[in-house]
Amino acid sequence: MKAIAASLAGMSLLLAAAAHAAVEKNAWGVTPEGHKVDIYTLTNAHGLEVRISNYGGTIIGLATPDRTGKMADIVRAFDSLQGYTDPANDRYYYGSIIGRFANVIKGGRFTLGGKTYRLPINSNGNNLHGGPVGFNKRIWTAVAKDGASPSLTLTYTSPDGENGFPGTLKATVIYTLTADDTLRMEYRATTDKPTVVNLTNHSYFNLKGHSEGDVLGHRLQILADSATIRDDTGAPDGRIVKVKGTGLDFTTPTLIGAHIGSKEPQIAAGPGFNQNYVINGKPGTLRLAARVEEPVTGRVLEMLTTQPGVQLFTANFPGAITGKGGAKYVMHGAFCLETQHYPNSPNVPSFPSTELKPGQQYREVTVVRFSVRK
Repeated sequence: MKAIAASLAGMSLLLAAAAHAAVEKNAWGVTPEGHKVDIYTLTNAHGLEVRISNYGGTIIGLATPDRTGKMADIVRAFDSLQGYTDPANDRYYYGSIIGRFANVIKGGRFTLGGKTYRLPINSNGNNLHGGPVGFNKRIWTAVAKDGASPSLTLTYTSPDGENGFPGTLKATVIYTLTADDTLRMEYRATTDKPTVVNLTNHSYFNLKGHSEGDVLGHRLQILADSATIRDDTGAPDGRIVKVKGTGLDFTTPTLIGAHIGSKEPQIAAGPGFNQNYVINGKPGTLRLAARVEEPVTGRVLEMLTTQPGVQLFTANFPGAITGKGGAKYVMHGAFCLETQHYPNSPNVPSFPSTELKPGQQYREVTVVRFSVRK
């Protein structure tokens, strides 16, 4: 997978002339509102490739080698821009930037500075991933940079009151594909009024290949001794529990499928995992959050972050979803590791604060490191 499609070759703009590491830009389509959308392909000298659209800052392809050197695309996505603009697909968020607030805010309301703000809600009565038209559906301004570690800088200005959130928020996300086979995601934001912010990326991974069945045989370790607990609306209520010896326990390498059928309420509600873990170590420092190994291909994914939490989601959608290349995406056919502040933080004073004030800069970093176990 070295280009988007031969039919698009005439529209491509080569931004880097290096023999190996490069950035390439291709037209992808036009939104129903008439906005042109592009895809940027970042490639490093080892042949790793990530494809990113400026529609939602969405990762639509990520090719890495297995232990034999065979490349495969390991993220779920849709083939066309229409797959992302179709309201029927709104609940998937395949590969997109999530904001202004990732995960849930209970009841679609929070109080800040003595004022209560009301946000649009989803079907379970909470605000989810920033609202019905979140950052995943915005056109971001893109600037590509070539070199041994090619990068793509995306910016979006969210106006005061968008989806009910206060303050004009200027958001920046920088994707860098490094020479040593890591995908670095840096999130920045500033505001002109006190607000809340929580940004993440919602990629779905299957280290066998995006179309290769379920991920129950992947071996996962999450560097977290505790997890937040959801109430019956799906929002954390402030409880933090130890996971050791429970179905939520990934403190040592464990098959994703080992407890996915557990009767424990937090898992049975999925059915499957949809849990925020409290990452060990000091928030604000870049530290290992999770490691995943797929034994057949040998692919290994390690995720490091400055964020306090990571959400494990195991694609708990029943039936099959048609993805890129006509692939049928089955239930539990991918995993997400969404680095984030804890869900519902604006309503739980004991959780790390998500408030951003004028003069401050929000800055978080997540690094996804790829390797192969021989």
